[in-house]
Amino acid sequence: MSVLKAFRLPESLVAKLVRLAKETDRSEKFYVVEALKQYLDDAVDARIAKDRFDDPKTKIINSKEMRKRLGV
Repeated sequence: MSVLKAFRLPESLVAKLVRLAKETDRSEKFYVVEALKQYLDDAVDARIAKDRFDDPKTKIINSKEMRKRLGV
């Protein structure tokens, strides 16, 4: 199911979007959807990391210990 949303975007961003879509023969919608998916996934991951970092029960280890645990 799709939902129609309308947004105002800076002209410079729209120009980049239009140019990329034309150069790659893809729709502007394709790039907007892909960008939002990626951003939202990253935002969720960042929120989880922040919550873990802020949790006083979480043990924070240094990079040396992390490499040791990963075997690198």
